[in-house]
Amino acid sequence: MNRINATITDMQSVDNINIVSFEAAHQPMRMMALELNDALRVGSKVIIGVKATNIALAKEIAGILSISNQLNVTIERIDMGVLLCSVKFDLGGQIWESIITRDSALKMALKAGDEIIALVKSSELSILEIL
Repeated sequence: MNRINATITDMQSVDNINIVSFEAAHQPMRMMALELNDALRVGSKVIIGVKATNIALAKEIAGILSISNQLNVTIERIDMGVLLCSVKFDLGGQIWESIITRDSALKMALKAGDEIIALVKSSELSILEIL
């Protein structure tokens, strides 16, 4: 599980649906959730997380995407397997991992040092801990 410290910057709720905005590693992030801990407030410090298999990668994006979290990151290391590829990238000093197919990594010609965009749907983020 990828983890990063974040600060809640906004919270919106309608019925039982919540959109929580964060600042993490000097980048905005958003999470969609059905239930939230009552202790959460704007300004709360939290640790948010996402599974490595829920992070897509892009080298070039043209147009507007519905994916809320489009994070500018730099590839640190790539471990190429037979079917899958582990791409480790730097997100504000934290090393995160994305697991993609080997074919996708080869098609994108990914290499250490590349600046890419990590894509995370708001429904894939979660609050792991309140600090």
